[in-house]
Amino acid sequence: MRVLSVSALIEPVTGGGTAERTVQLARAMSRAGMEVTVLATDAGLGAGQAPDLGQARLELVPCTNQRFLWPRLRRAALDTLVGRADVVHLCNHWTVLNLMAQRAARRQSRPWVVCPAGGLPIFGRSKALKRAYNVFGGRVLVEQAAAWVAITQRETEDFRAYGVDPSTVDVIPNGIEPRDYREGDAEAYRRQHGLGDSRVLLFMGRLNAIKGPDLLLEAFVREALPGTTLVFAGPDGGMRASLEERARAAGVGERVKFTGWVGGRDKVAAYRAAELVVIPSRQEAMSLVALEAGACGKPVLMTDRCGFDAAVQAGGALAVSPDPARLGAAMRELLRGNLGEIGARLHNLVVRDYAWDAAVRRYAVLFARVTR
Repeated sequence: MRVLSVSALIEPVTGGGTAERTVQLARAMSRAGMEVTVLATDAGLGAGQAPDLGQARLELVPCTNQRFLWPRLRRAALDTLVGRADVVHLCNHWTVLNLMAQRAARRQSRPWVVCPAGGLPIFGRSKALKRAYNVFGGRVLVEQAAAWVAITQRETEDFRAYGVDPSTVDVIPNGIEPRDYREGDAEAYRRQHGLGDSRVLLFMGRLNAIKGPDLLLEAFVREALPGTTLVFAGPDGGMRASLEERARAAGVGERVKFTGWVGGRDKVAAYRAAELVVIPSRQEAMSLVALEAGACGKPVLMTDRCGFDAAVQAGGALAVSPDPARLGAAMRELLRGNLGEIGARLHNLVVRDYAWDAAVRRYAVLFARVTR
């Protein structure tokens, strides 16, 4: 099976979960014997910074506008890439590259599969632009796809607004590579960031409104939680300055750390140094952070907007509404309990049910169906 996977962002700092998902899934598909090519822009990438795709092939095109991820790609070159594929896999939704690839797939009579990974609702900034995007092709891109993939059962309802019956949507959850989370020096991470012996509450992700770091900081301020440090590990999405100012004004500036983006072993070290991982998102399809925390054996507190009900049902996480008072009370409750036992339950669930190899087997069935 020859797969062209399209993701405008492939660089992990700017691309976040979408980029991480694309890279890991491409590696897993290649291991399973698929011939995978990832088409992406070079946004955020410097010379020699291409991610490790394993046996998958990477086709990078120049990005002429970083804000709107406008690719410079000749029609003939795109038609050649699409013509070599048996199926085109479109990741995320709001990108010009996806529109171009979908139109090429239609010209080449190739089926395309849409996996927005929570990207279909018009939420957050640029709402007018997103409505215009759907008018000029985004809606058709979804509506006329050969198949659709949601990463949670809850997300299937997002397709209804695009004329797609939710019952026809395949559910293939996010996954991880468990072996990628085995090595990380927690003590070195503590020394590097001056954490001492404090109990660490970890936020992992971009500092923007949709991820809810402001909700978490307010919860931390409300509860005081002596002997704890709140660590924000992730790139600035426009909120870092206001968060730092709020922490100083509340008198907790010394107990709130901002480390910036972390990846690889440093990311694993951050998880292993944490007592509790908190995901205060206002909107999330299915949190990759929760999977990563579970791979490291860490318990999770998240909002009920994170799309990972199975973690709660397994006793490996607690979910509350995205409200500082609820988050604060839940943090206090969890810190009094047996966090090691909760983390072990989440670890068992993630390793058993959420490795990428399981997701790839479902994709193989789906791709075989749409190419018949």
